[in-house]
Amino acid sequence: MGGRVIGLVVAVKYIISLGAGVQSSTMALMAAHGEITPMPDCAIFADTGAEPKAVYDWLAWLEKQLPFPVYWVSAGNLREEILGAMSGSNRMDARPPFFTLSGGMLNRQCTQDYKINPIQRKVRELIGLKPRQRGPKQIVVEQWIGISMDEAHRMKPSRFTYVRHRWPLTDLGMTRQNCLQWMAQHGYGRPPKSACTFCPYHDDALWRDMKASDPEAFADAVRIDEAIRPGIPGPKRPKGEQWFVHSSRRPLAEVDFRTAEERGQYRLFGNECEGMCGT
Repeated sequence: MGGRVIGLVVAVKYIISLGAGVQSSTMALMAAHGEITPMPDCAIFADTGAEPKAVYDWLAWLEKQLPFPVYWVSAGNLREEILGAMSGSNRMDARPPFFTLSGGMLNRQCTQDYKINPIQRKVRELIGLKPRQRGPKQIVVEQWIGISMDEAHRMKPSRFTYVRHRWPLTDLGMTRQNCLQWMAQHGYGRPPKSACTFCPYHDDALWRDMKASDPEAFADAVRIDEAIRPGIPGPKRPKGEQWFVHSSRRPLAEVDFRTAEERGQYRLFGNECEGMCGT
């Protein structure tokens, strides 16, 4: 699929980067309703192979609601890459930002390798570029990214001269909560959290919900957490180094995800603060 040519001008393709979470799902459905224009040419979902089943189920439903195609792309299976690296059968180039016993986190490479790069390869294919072929100097793609007002710090311009990034939700002043309200008003369900089961960026509320409502996904995360414990194999491994999925640097299966109140540690000032100090 190359760009549509009008005279000597290539018509811009409008492409949604679809993560299948709250914001990108809302953006895609708003476009389907004509509330974000023009109508996109397509959406692209990059599959790491390690999302919870609920995400794949949601995406299968979402595809049926959209009047434009959704392309699934993949760089492989991140879970298998991690397990293979731990057994010594392959490298782990796409590092998730696991927590280290020595402090800090590993440099994150998984998003670039398993999300950004596969989408970019598909974008190049859609505008007719061959591998390693230099892209045009004029903008031929407007890539829509589902970032809401409360995440505006994540907005970054495209690295490619032929791609222009657009953030329709921030254009409309919408927050994540606004997205959920829009979904509810239109009779849609709540999208699941779109992330690998073992993503170190999960907070305790998400871990707690996963353990209670999706034991299969939680067991998958525990499996990865246990597998990465020794750190990367090989002679360069620091002595005594260990990796963890959870920020406590404890085995995920042993972490207590209950809130302070649930553990009986009541607030010193009752409910007067209403939780605003840390927001």
